[in-house]
Amino acid sequence: MSTYALRDSSTMLRRNLRRMRRYPSMVFFMAGLPIVFLLLFVYVFGGTLGAGLGDAAGGRAEYLQYVVPGILLMCVASGSINTAVSVTMDMTEGIIARFRTMAISRTSVLTGHVIGSMIQTMMCLVLVLAVAVAIGYRPDTGPLQWLAALGLMALLNFALTWLSVAFGLISKGVETASNLPQPFVLLPFLGSGFVPTDSMPAGLRQFAEYQPFTPIIETLRGLLNGNVHQSDAIVSVAWCLAIALAGYLWAKKLYNREPRTA
Repeated sequence: MSTYALRDSSTMLRRNLRRMRRYPSMVFFMAGLPIVFLLLFVYVFGGTLGAGLGDAAGGRAEYLQYVVPGILLMCVASGSINTAVSVTMDMTEGIIARFRTMAISRTSVLTGHVIGSMIQTMMCLVLVLAVAVAIGYRPDTGPLQWLAALGLMALLNFALTWLSVAFGLISKGVETASNLPQPFVLLPFLGSGFVPTDSMPAGLRQFAEYQPFTPIIETLRGLLNGNVHQSDAIVSVAWCLAIALAGYLWAKKLYNREPRTA
């Protein structure tokens, strides 16, 4: 990337960070929804669900250790909604058309959205994790495993952000943009985020085992609990890279079209 592209991307990043300050409700929603689900599942369902994990001593504390990785992925997925909405607002309000008349790098607009959204999501992840620790979450892991867990969440964040940029570019309005990434938020429920997949009916279990979020959740859970499986880690990274590549190529193709105006 050239010096001019880096400078323009930095400018667009500052623009998106200022927008984040102007719409704090979106940030609260990103962190608030996962926190609500965390408290709901731990304190309302945790006793019963924890007893079904296969540990004779299982209970609310054991279920908290199990469910946190799924909640963290839900937080990452929630961030994709904000990304899609922000991109659609730019496309429909005509600001992209104005940017195209200026002597700035074309890629800087999308790069600013991606980096800004990633920073926003990682901040929300820290907040959700802080709440989990406050109510008793104690991961059994070391510094290297923590770095690997953060790297995996950042990689998934990067992948979903590019796909959400494409959703924002293809949407005709904010309502559509906010709805398209919603399945990402539901995927942890249809995987191993809240209950083991072997407790599900046959058809649902097959979907849960082969959808992309399940190996990512299992890898994150293994990293935080000290028993990660190499096969899950390889599949997780492969899914993230595939989603990121598909989202980037799709977003690039859509962005090269003529901008929409409201």
